[in-house]
Amino acid sequence: MRHLPPHAVETFAGHYPEVPHIIDHHLCGHPLMELEALAQLAERLPAKNIEHAYAAQPIGVTGKPPVPDISAADAIRQIDTAGCWVALTFIEQDPTYKALLLEVVEELRAAIEPRTGAIHTPQAFVFVSSPNAVTPYHFDPEHNILMQIRGSKVMTQFPAGDPFYAAAEIHEAYHTGGGRELSWRDEMLAGGKDFALVPGQGLMVPVMAPHFVRNGPVPSVSLSITWRSEWSYEEGAARAFNGVLRGWGLSPALPGRWPAQNRTKAYAWRALKKLKLK
Repeated sequence: MRHLPPHAVETFAGHYPEVPHIIDHHLCGHPLMELEALAQLAERLPAKNIEHAYAAQPIGVTGKPPVPDISAADAIRQIDTAGCWVALTFIEQDPTYKALLLEVVEELRAAIEPRTGAIHTPQAFVFVSSPNAVTPYHFDPEHNILMQIRGSKVMTQFPAGDPFYAAAEIHEAYHTGGGRELSWRDEMLAGGKDFALVPGQGLMVPVMAPHFVRNGPVPSVSLSITWRSEWSYEEGAARAFNGVLRGWGLSPALPGRWPAQNRTKAYAWRALKKLKLK
């Protein structure tokens, strides 16, 4: 059985990679997405691949939020009352979840590769959240489809690559080892677009598009399917090299969004890294 209906793949192909949009999926009820299966996954994953925090978060945070006393696995089992959100990262380390990830990616391959080339580093993340949880304002470096499995949520998404919503210096710091949390200002809210998700729907999130997420009144489970492209790697490397140029007192131009190429700066950054290693 396919995880994505044909019309969803067709819609995705017409919008990828820069236009956010909602598609349908068939992942609801999958045994790997049940709470007990996810709690057991949390017990198997390395600690570095588990993030959890209290559900009541502001839109903007400074640094990582405090970790609750309850374990991530127990928070998942008690998610209706735990008052937490849990993120399980790089779940493709587990063979059963890797198989599910690759099945979904394979269904999208014919729509992805003509646009952004070969698929690199497919990865998957699971988010389990208590009612009314908030995932603070941040961005992610991957091409991403967020699949809603249980409960509802609203993602407020902002234009990717616009320095009004994420300053160039923040991008540059991220691509040289900094965090992905962003500074929030209330005046930015008017530029956001709300995407409401219910079970059976997925939302495509462009590379580095800033966003925050608010859960609905019941527990939520979401699966994030991600991959990288050569373009996304070049954009990140160009951002990192811009940070070097800025450190030299220059004001570098922003990298181009897809389909613009950022090869010159990307090659320069990779060469600089090799020189430093030597």
